Amino acid sequence: MRALTVIPLQAGSAAVTDMPDPELGPGELLVDGIALGVCSTDREIMAGDYGWAPPGAERLILGHESLGRVREAPPDSGFAPGDLVVGVVRRPDPEPCPACARGEFDFCRNGRYTERGIKELHGYGSELWTVEADYAVKLDPELEPVGMLMEPTTILAKAWDQIERIGARAYFAPERVLVTGAGPIGLLAALLGAQRGLEVHVLDRNTDGPKPELVAALGARYHHSDVATVAGEVNPEVIVEATGAEQVVAEAMAHNAAAGIVCLTGVSSEGRPLTIDLGSLNRDIVLENDVVFGTVNANLRHYAMAAEALAAADRSWLERMISRRVPLEEFELAVERQPDDVKVVLDL
Repeated sequence: MRALTVIPLQAGSAAVTDMPDPELGPGELLVDGIALGVCSTDREIMAGDYGWAPPGAERLILGHESLGRVREAPPDSGFAPGDLVVGVVRRPDPEPCPACARGEFDFCRNGRYTERGIKELHGYGSELWTVEADYAVKLDPELEPVGMLMEPTTILAKAWDQIERIGARAYFAPERVLVTGAGPIGLLAALLGAQRGLEVHVLDRNTDGPKPELVAALGARYHHSDVATVAGEVNPEVIVEATGAEQVVAEAMAHNAAAGIVCLTGVSSEGRPLTIDLGSLNRDIVLENDVVFGTVNANLRHYAMAAEALAAADRSWLERMISRRVPLEEFELAVERQPDDVKVVLDL
């Protein structure tokens, strides 16, 4: 079979190569790959920044934003040939920590988890793949054009789940959310905020292109000034930070409503010092009962939440998020960012 592979930690090694067809194990589904979403994690692995091949293998099959169609399924699995499915990314460690043992492998304490297409497990970037039935999620057949958005949606399903759990510590009736960044994560954060009936504001530096239109289509308001200005105007009880830009992160923590919640989803680069008044920031967080937290990955509960969110979303809006579809053999074109890109997809 053809697959997008890389030699981890070796820049320039990404290639479409011939790989052995996967061997079907007990309780597993055999799946024909349909499409694969491309994200910054894939780009960073291709650049040699990180990544781990399966034990004993030189190359790692990339891809964690999956979409496929079941070819074969065990009779008691709950799946059948023809089902549209997405594969879960993370697996708990073999000797699970307390969090993994409770199904919260997104909160793994010892770091011995594995991840499809990232850490010690082949990903979903191939013409054919297998997945344990317990780690597959069935999608509405009508979601086939956009089903690869499932995995990034799980990140925001978890984020909102955690926001609401934290808010439940006391009186919590948010009306306004500010999302910083209008990439795929930011737009999906805005979608889930709109689905909760909140007044949604999205801040991004782009002044034209598809992003302002996508935000407006949600009934949300698009801004392109700075966090302090927008927050001063709307006083958001919730901020979802989706850029990872150091200055934006600092401003998000400093400019929210009293008892506000700031959720950090963007991963910052190292080695970029930033001067901030930490004493003033700490004072505000303490005296206003604010919460700042980070979130990454998702567990099975969040996949179920994401499937519901996608099913409830406007299908044409989701389709407009996908800027380009690129054949597998031309993956380099998918990795190269274009000015109007939102989400780029590889057709398998």
